Amino acid sequence: MNTTNPVAFSEQQPAAHTALPPPTHTLWLQGSDVSTKRQELRDYFIQTYDLYDSLFDCLACDDAWYKKAIPLRHPLIFYYGHTAAFFINKLLAGQFIQQRIDADIEATVAIGVDEMSWDDLNEQHYRWPTIPRLREYRQQVRTRVIQFIETMPLELPITWESPAWAVLMGIEHERIHLETSSVLIRQLPLAWVQPQPRWPVCPEHRQRLTDVPANELITVAGTSVHLGKPETDATYGWDNEYGQRTINLASFKASKYLVSHAEYLEFVQDGGYQQPQWWSEEGQGWLNFTQADKPTFWLGDITQPASLRLRLMCEEIPMPWDWPVETNQLEAAAFCCWKASKSGLPIQLPSEAEWTTLRNVIPTDQADWSQAPGNINLEYWASSSPIDHFPQGDFYDVIGNVWQWTSTAIDGFDGFRVHPLYDDFSTPTFDGKHNLIKGGSWISTGNLAIKNSRYAFRRHFFQHAGFRYVVSRYQEPNVVNPYETDPLIAQYLDSHYGPEHFGVPNHCQLLAEIGNQICPHKTRALDIGCSVGRASFELAKYFQHVDAVDYSARFIDIAQLLAQQNSFRYAMATEGDLVAYREAKLTDCQLTPDLAHHILFTQGDACNLKSKYQHYDLILAANLLDRLREPAHFLNDLAHRLRDGGILMLCSPHTWQEESTNKSNWLGGIRENGEALTTYQALQRILNRDFEEITAPQDIPFVLQETARKYQYLVSQLTIWRKK
Repeated sequence: MNTTNPVAFSEQQPAAHTALPPPTHTLWLQGSDVSTKRQELRDYFIQTYDLYDSLFDCLACDDAWYKKAIPLRHPLIFYYGHTAAFFINKLLAGQFIQQRIDADIEATVAIGVDEMSWDDLNEQHYRWPTIPRLREYRQQVRTRVIQFIETMPLELPITWESPAWAVLMGIEHERIHLETSSVLIRQLPLAWVQPQPRWPVCPEHRQRLTDVPANELITVAGTSVHLGKPETDATYGWDNEYGQRTINLASFKASKYLVSHAEYLEFVQDGGYQQPQWWSEEGQGWLNFTQADKPTFWLGDITQPASLRLRLMCEEIPMPWDWPVETNQLEAAAFCCWKASKSGLPIQLPSEAEWTTLRNVIPTDQADWSQAPGNINLEYWASSSPIDHFPQGDFYDVIGNVWQWTSTAIDGFDGFRVHPLYDDFSTPTFDGKHNLIKGGSWISTGNLAIKNSRYAFRRHFFQHAGFRYVVSRYQEPNVVNPYETDPLIAQYLDSHYGPEHFGVPNHCQLLAEIGNQICPHKTRALDIGCSVGRASFELAKYFQHVDAVDYSARFIDIAQLLAQQNSFRYAMATEGDLVAYREAKLTDCQLTPDLAHHILFTQGDACNLKSKYQHYDLILAANLLDRLREPAHFLNDLAHRLRDGGILMLCSPHTWQEESTNKSNWLGGIRENGEALTTYQALQRILNRDFEEITAPQDIPFVLQETARKYQYLVSQLTIWRKK
């Protein structure tokens, strides 16, 4: 393979289809004129927003909106509102705006997208808005975001800290859901959807198996591959894209084409779905659960290939044998295992580094394209196309047509940093269970279409994704949970489950014991701001059910892992680069594994809780109040969530900081009309209407260890209130 000559793209590429929206390139972050960049950002937002709206024109009836396409995802009504609410929730989290538009909608559609262990997919918890109400809400958000773009402070280049970055985050997030929602539409009953002129299907395909070009292997020279998006890159990136990793690859071979329906049919006809030896343990579990005998989007009897049809987003067509097959990662890996056995070659899915080696011969990226060099960026069709349409160097469809599954489970590069506005975008997927897809599909636009994009899904998950294969002996290291060294996580794990320091008792355990002593009824408790969960486990010793809620998905994920496996390892910084390896264990804290059955860990916003959080005998909010965006709103919302006579425990060091709470929202630590106002005085003023204080305030100390010789000694003030 010649890696020095530029790629010459075929002159016979099809013209862009006029029914599709105009191509959209992800926005450049730099520029010389602020007003021009502001207009570009406004146009990019409007095009994204309107394009997403147009996708939902494909829904033909209310069932398509309100009934699930697959059991483990929400119905599409959730996703229609979710991307709009995301703009408001992120702008609020960044303190760029101060007011919600519709708190009920913004709570209902805020969280619950990926198939994570902490998802709350119990349908009885959701009262979905009506379609007209959501359409009106989306228009209100559209107007609000345009107004914000037109008036926000803007400096160039746009950086992580810029208000414009939060807007771009919302835009690129909506473009992700444009793609994932199109897959859900594809999985709805055909009677519930309707084709739209704006989403045209490729008319070109071969219906005879003998006409499909045979795949072949092409040698790729060994090389050193540098992964990671530079900090200086001039396009928007998700946090997992940044950092560095270098991998030295030996030479390998890769398939010239993506695997077509015709090539995959050989595996199906050879009993591939009935022979467990080709499938991983996880793959066998998926097979047993689904009883699959062919790819999900194939329709008909596999014993009669001529009768097979392909389900597209809004229609079915006779099987286009020369289009790329679409599978989940488990199916793709099983095919490779089968083909390796048949050929005697070490055939497997490419790693991220091997795919990047192929991608590196394409000299341009999406932000530079005058025309896409593949079926990508919505520049051609709203479907796949033949595997031999788009040559890119010696290969076809290195980018575009369908995503390509890899053997690489996603994790962070060296130097990875979590973006504070979206701390649960990447880290919950660093669990060894989410594999990268690369290259983009026909509907990949914006950030999804750039070279450095890194998206990962559960291996049983479906996207518009297929695969190519390689002959290679390269093996990815099996890295699971690599960010147990995160200093913040380590500190909280140590504070909750580690040893006592300086004779200070464990504050989570102490607060739970106080709650047990003072609360006469022990049916339901809410631990709001639960962090990594120690107080929740302690409360579960006394209460029949505990709802444990935190804004941070990282904290919730770790608490859930502890509930599942009893232990979690972490590394505490001791001195410089040195660390001490420790393990948080429930049983070491006299917490039995069965306690987990009484706790539901979920992610949630304390300032905008869903309506389901009600009827509690006890609410505990520990070390939360002074970290909230709207603490007074939080307090005023608590009374209706408690039963009459229910107990509220507030514990806070009252360390107000503008980084977390705008000073105008501080409850205390300020002067009011020239007089000092403490947080305790403010609590009395706010709570006295609905509560009576039943004990005098008391100080509860706690210790956070930072290094071997550096500790934080904090004192929280505990106040206890009974609902009148």
